[in-house]
Amino acid sequence: MADQSIPEARTPGTAPGETDAAPAREGLSRRRLLGTAGATGLVLGTAGAAVGYAAAPSDAAAPLTSIGTDRAMFHGKHQPGITDGLQARGHLVAFDLASGAGRKEAAALLRRWSETARRLMAGEPSAHDDTDVARDAGPSSLTITFGFGHSFFGRTGLEKQRPTALEPLPEFSSDHLDKNRSNGDLWVQIGANDALVAFHALRAIQKDAGRAAKVRWQMNGFNRSPGATAHPMTARNLMGQIDGTRNPKPSEADFAQRIFVPEKGEPAWMANGSYAVVRRIRMLLDDWEKLSVKAQEDVIGRRKSDGAALSGGTETTAMDLEKTDSQGNLVVPINAHARITRPDQNGGAAMLRRPFSFHDGIDPDGVPDAGLLFICWQADPLRGFVPVQRKLDRGDALSQFIRHESSGLFAVPGGAAEGEYVGQRLLEG
Repeated sequence: MADQSIPEARTPGTAPGETDAAPAREGLSRRRLLGTAGATGLVLGTAGAAVGYAAAPSDAAAPLTSIGTDRAMFHGKHQPGITDGLQARGHLVAFDLASGAGRKEAAALLRRWSETARRLMAGEPSAHDDTDVARDAGPSSLTITFGFGHSFFGRTGLEKQRPTALEPLPEFSSDHLDKNRSNGDLWVQIGANDALVAFHALRAIQKDAGRAAKVRWQMNGFNRSPGATAHPMTARNLMGQIDGTRNPKPSEADFAQRIFVPEKGEPAWMANGSYAVVRRIRMLLDDWEKLSVKAQEDVIGRRKSDGAALSGGTETTAMDLEKTDSQGNLVVPINAHARITRPDQNGGAAMLRRPFSFHDGIDPDGVPDAGLLFICWQADPLRGFVPVQRKLDRGDALSQFIRHESSGLFAVPGGAAEGEYVGQRLLEG
């Protein structure tokens, strides 16, 4: 869980710099919906790197009729899907290049994928053989993000361009990883505020892969829908905890240096990019729900009702790590998740968590297969995810209620400029 909240999202239908948008009128045509679309450029309920949620997808309750009009931009300094607000539906999919496919085939694939992403994010159909699944919808905040895994560079003869930061993650004691659902040559993150729009994008990306790549694994997730709460609030995770209070915010002076590779960083093709750690974290909900509310709050270090630290105040009040009760006991337990994952308790280590919850059915014994598709972004995972997860390994009270079942680390290059495709500087440099 984590004590860090996602950057605030705009009200659906507003452009950057705007603060509000009039509700869309009923009966709007698709053409008019697209014409009014505005342009827009987590480890579990407290602070750090094990399980996380972020803030609500929008910063104001929105009529459902306006959700489809919101549009994210494909071209830009950074890829979409990193600093955008949480979306209601998500798909994560990893591909391996086909046997015999190399750098040339990879470049052609990224060119196809980038054009498809540009069109779909604008609310347009695919260039070829569109399925019409999203015909009646607007862009619905669709974002499509692309990344490269460690193995991609060997398969394309680009080993010398592989970033040092992309070295495999170390093993952690809490890992129970399924190798078939981990890593991959290529990674795609899809998010939207409409389930059909998200599926439409997933299907288009899969079809575009053709004979160049095959799916290695695919996962589906969800978040609270925009407008589902009476007022803006940080989201709750499947354990019922308010989750994402202390995520880094773009307004903070050191946000960019924590989250993005600098323009003069190494390697040069990763300028303005970021590194994504992806973990499927199963929540052992039957065990968790047997605890009293007080016991759950002690595990996390925050009140379940409003997310405030056990030391007092509101959700955003700074946690007092030294406060004790009348018997001299720490109010925030020494092994509370919120205490362990705080950046100031980890040498400043921080990451931007932007996850999705998942529920993949119920096991034959009645146990829900549910939890978090944890996704965190950082300029260097060795200074972000890794040190926090190592500390969690040494005594996090939450660890007995979660299980890390798959893992991946991907280099996500900067955004594509007009006329370019994602990864072009790597593949054609």
